[in-house]
Amino acid sequence: MTSTTEQRGKSAFGNPWLQLIIGILCMVMIANLQYGWTLFVGPIDAKFHWGKASIQVAFTVFVLLETWLVPVEGYLVDRFGPRWIIVIGGALCGIAWALNSIADTLPMLYFAAALGGVGAGGVYGTCIGNAVRWFPGRRGLAAGLTAAGFGAGSALTVIPIANMIKSAGYQQTFLTFGIVQGLVVFVLGFLILVPPPEVLGAAPKFSPSAGRRQVSPTEMIKTPVFWLMYAMFVMMAAGGLMAVAQLAPIAKDFKVAEVPVSLIGLTLPALTFALTIDRVLNGLCRPFFGWVSDHIGRENTMGLAFAIEGSGIIALANFGTDPVMFVLLSGIVFFAWGEIYSLFPATAADTFGTKFATANTGLLYTAKGTAAIVVPFASVWAASAGGWHAVFVAAAIANFTAAALALLALKPLRAKYAASAPPAVTITAKAAA
Repeated sequence: MTSTTEQRGKSAFGNPWLQLIIGILCMVMIANLQYGWTLFVGPIDAKFHWGKASIQVAFTVFVLLETWLVPVEGYLVDRFGPRWIIVIGGALCGIAWALNSIADTLPMLYFAAALGGVGAGGVYGTCIGNAVRWFPGRRGLAAGLTAAGFGAGSALTVIPIANMIKSAGYQQTFLTFGIVQGLVVFVLGFLILVPPPEVLGAAPKFSPSAGRRQVSPTEMIKTPVFWLMYAMFVMMAAGGLMAVAQLAPIAKDFKVAEVPVSLIGLTLPALTFALTIDRVLNGLCRPFFGWVSDHIGRENTMGLAFAIEGSGIIALANFGTDPVMFVLLSGIVFFAWGEIYSLFPATAADTFGTKFATANTGLLYTAKGTAAIVVPFASVWAASAGGWHAVFVAAAIANFTAAALALLALKPLRAKYAASAPPAVTITAKAAA
């Protein structure tokens, strides 16, 4: 197998911005596995009558394996390089949607979700870890732009997928998009490289405390900083994942799904409009808030964004029965939620260093899987409570709590941890290799 050093020396793609673009494209290709799922829930239920709660278990299986195996995949990336993790991940993503197209039992649907989760997690964790390594001075922006590919990647395909489901059926849609998406990632994976030692050892100019520690995953999980960040990540991810998976059922319960909405010169059904705008805003917020955090600090940005998210959820619960407000407010919710996928990886890299960046950010990313456990119960809760209001209130409270923790707990705790760090050291070429 070709070493990563040889890859850098011989490849014309060993440029930070080219690597960033390749990572973003990979993220775009796997985005539909999560964000396009809500479009398939209704058609699957209409064909097999398994019940939405049972079908949504597949989404939870996907997210659990997409997140909880990332630390293992991150270890393999840190040990052997990113190339084969992405290549194999792309193949698994394609196979998963191909299996979805022929799944006629719930176990088979769950198995396909498991394969997709493993593949998407490998691609996601590798691309994020590589981004924060290639851009030591702009970790928030780099992680945000890469995560934006995942958040907004499905925006351009929401309408084609919805139309193809109506015209050709959901099974043909799964097969067609699965093959295309998996093949693109498979090919791009061969172009992914690791940064040279001089980049790995650079100190971020916007994060004075960063780079002073090079903490392994086993050391990281012993720190209070990690567990506080993990708890905050779970609080923020739970509400957003519920919205991602349940947006179509919510729109139907609010009786706005098929109501035409005219905005910015376009007229679309409210649900289709919301899904499209949500994907765009969910993508844009990641580099935006990442860039902001590079300038005003990670915790300050968290406090601001998390509070906006909580307010948006409350507003959606109270005014979402109006089609226009449903589109606008769901957009605000997604805009203030997606930034967790840039802020937390950047904060982890600042705090614990870049030597084990992929494994460390992957371990933190498992919080998304923990949060996904609540998704199937959201439908049950909403049904027993007679509506979505109680679910929304609980999600908003979690967001406001996370905002307070960012400013009142994480900020001083990280400062104390940074102050106790040993003198700054530069990673040698031998150690980085």
